[in-house]
Amino acid sequence: MTGTRMSMNTVIHGAFRRDLDRFIGALDAFPVGDRRRADELGRAWENFDDQLTYHHEGEHETAWPALQQVGVSAELLAVMDAEHETMAQALAVTRSAMADLVANPGREQVDAARAAFVELRTATVAHLDHEEAELEQVYLDHEEDPAIVEMGKKFAKVSPSRGGRFFAWLLDGATPEQEAAVRGTVPGPVLTIMTAVFGRGYRKNVAPVWGR
Repeated sequence: MTGTRMSMNTVIHGAFRRDLDRFIGALDAFPVGDRRRADELGRAWENFDDQLTYHHEGEHETAWPALQQVGVSAELLAVMDAEHETMAQALAVTRSAMADLVANPGREQVDAARAAFVELRTATVAHLDHEEAELEQVYLDHEEDPAIVEMGKKFAKVSPSRGGRFFAWLLDGATPEQEAAVRGTVPGPVLTIMTAVFGRGYRKNVAPVWGR
């Protein structure tokens, strides 16, 4: 793997890591009792929860069969699924903690939400690191294989609203290397329309949450 070359999978992983750090930082600085800030973080959480759940469920349903076709063992993918389950359990705990925070942004709720995010970050980053170590080079080496190309087409078959929100989120704070990887995969005019038109909701309701 050279320089800035990376798969879309790794770009997506970078966005998860970025948001987990953002949430923990926001909770460290949370003004106890601030319902407006709790609502803001609640909106950002709804997006994050959806993106991470959609991603790991999509890997199981779409990516794993394609990877098996290019030689990845079923045993390794079973380990990845077990890590997904650990991550899903941490997501459920965080989901509950965030609902409590939005309902009552007191000291106890802030601390519980932060603790949940620390556990979620630990579980998620451990999985992302493992997956990249095992599979990133596979994606890069087989990017033109029919199985991987077909996998990409399946992932691309989403509604414009989901696609727009996804790309607006993916690029929100992306590094130059990550953005270059996205632009090397998605035609420029398509990306512009997706983020400007269909990503408007994310840019209006979620991106400003991280500006504080």
